[in-house]
Amino acid sequence: MAASPSVTPVAAVVPVLSSSGDFSNLREIKKQLLLIAGLTRERGLLHSSKWSAELAFSLPALPLSELQPPPPITEEDAQDMDAYTLAKAYFDVKEYDRAAHFLHGCNSKKAYFLYMYSRYLSGEKKKDDETVDSLGPLEKGQVKNEALRELRVELSKKHQARELDGFGLYLYGVVLRKLDLVKEAIDVFVEATHVLPLHWGAWLELCNLITDKEMLKFLSLPETWMKEFFLAHIYTELQLIEEALQKYQNLIDVGFSKSSYIVSQIAVAYHNIRDIDKALSIFNELRKQDPYRIENMDTFSNLLYVRSMKSELSYLAHNLCEIDKYRVETCCVIGNYYSLRSQHEKAALYFQRALKLNPRYLGAWTLMGHEYMEMKNTSAAIQAYRHAIEVNKRDYRAWYGLGQTYEILKMPFYCLYYYRRAHQLRPNDSRMLVALGECYEKLNQLVEAKKCYWRAYAVGDVEKMALVKLAKLHEQLTESEQAAQCYIKYIQDIYSCGEIVEHLEESTAFRYLAQYYFKCKLWDEASTCAQKCCAFNDTREEGKALLRQILQLRNQGETPSTEMPAPFFLPASLSANNTPTRRVSPLNLSSVTP
Repeated sequence: MAASPSVTPVAAVVPVLSSSGDFSNLREIKKQLLLIAGLTRERGLLHSSKWSAELAFSLPALPLSELQPPPPITEEDAQDMDAYTLAKAYFDVKEYDRAAHFLHGCNSKKAYFLYMYSRYLSGEKKKDDETVDSLGPLEKGQVKNEALRELRVELSKKHQARELDGFGLYLYGVVLRKLDLVKEAIDVFVEATHVLPLHWGAWLELCNLITDKEMLKFLSLPETWMKEFFLAHIYTELQLIEEALQKYQNLIDVGFSKSSYIVSQIAVAYHNIRDIDKALSIFNELRKQDPYRIENMDTFSNLLYVRSMKSELSYLAHNLCEIDKYRVETCCVIGNYYSLRSQHEKAALYFQRALKLNPRYLGAWTLMGHEYMEMKNTSAAIQAYRHAIEVNKRDYRAWYGLGQTYEILKMPFYCLYYYRRAHQLRPNDSRMLVALGECYEKLNQLVEAKKCYWRAYAVGDVEKMALVKLAKLHEQLTESEQAAQCYIKYIQDIYSCGEIVEHLEESTAFRYLAQYYFKCKLWDEASTCAQKCCAFNDTREEGKALLRQILQLRNQGETPSTEMPAPFFLPASLSANNTPTRRVSPLNLSSVTP
């Protein structure tokens, strides 16, 4: 990207490695990270600066002789130095309008960026102040950043004149994204990564706009080592966890093993595929390595919540309170703690507090939706989930939550639409498929329901309910042999994983099988199942009655059948060899939209 002749462009002082994924020279990478950490800090891009500094810290220290001098100061930089220094001081204490006032008319790239960025943040702050007053279901566009349109006009002129550096392009992309001009924003962010590949903020913004892997393929990205970090991150966001973990493992192997960012991302990836033990183990190691870290601790608390680890969650909440009581993540952790104790009003209060601190924090909106669901406040839950989707359309939990809410409201067509969106985002999550199956069943689309239940079993049924629901569906359709096979496989799965199941479905399975084998005159198998029925309160009497009938028929000389339609504990059609692959694409279901 060309710059005005009298200004040394930022890109010129930021060296770039040319080959993709070339990590052979870690010292050069460290120099680049230290340089970009300084450049982003000077422009108030603190999160990008922190990311670069953390990554640089994970690499071996450089000797004094190899430390780089600061970038050269241009004539324009020197002229704007006093105004920039004063404005940066105001910027740092969040006096954005004041900072912009003193930067007006500055010509240097650095001062111009801070001027435009101050105006943008001023508008965002005013918008947030209006938004958090109610935390209600504000419709999209009802509260706006009034500065966006002016910023777009000014930055657009600079862009057409090719006067924007990498940071200017980044800000232009952010403004376009905020105005919902997604296609234009993507093009500008891609341009920003070419001009300044080391700026993590531009890569991260690009991540938020990519909706699927196909979209990713068509992007023309620079061949630089930063692309590897970007791909690992976007694979995690797109739920392509195997690819993400492989990328992160490669990064660890080339020398970033001490990076707390990579370790936390790996933990998040395992959390996304519900490998709870592995994720907990990594988070515990991360806490030892970086005990005052707050990022991703809300995800850690989600895992502790799922495992009902009250004492550990209590300790985490108290610990984070001591570190920083008014961080979004801390509020979410405390909210999870109260939710686990079934104090849902208090939990919702803390999630609201998190959103007052950051109205765009995705996790808090979703968790607040869950709490409202627990309190049976469906309208508030819908509002919260819709906010979550507005922040990130890839949040499957919000789509799934909306589906559950409309299910409670007995609106199956809406419910189906939201479950399908959740399934598209998580094609290998059995919970989405079971929910879809139940929905289709209510709409009497039984063929589609059977597809869903079967696929839920195929991808690894988390709640072990898909086969039972499929069996009941076959039972309803008087397909007795298929129903029996499903129940047999269900019992096989329950016993093979060694779980002690206390719910009704095991007794339901044995009762059906006992009756099925009895009808088939297979006395031994029917007797075995009837005996099992006697172990459950709800089927004990039926089991005893069936055993008496079998004994009576045997005494009368009734011969057992020699034909066995479905062998006990080894169903033909559901054997392990015939189990479909666990990695599947979303189902091609008939489209039903509200």
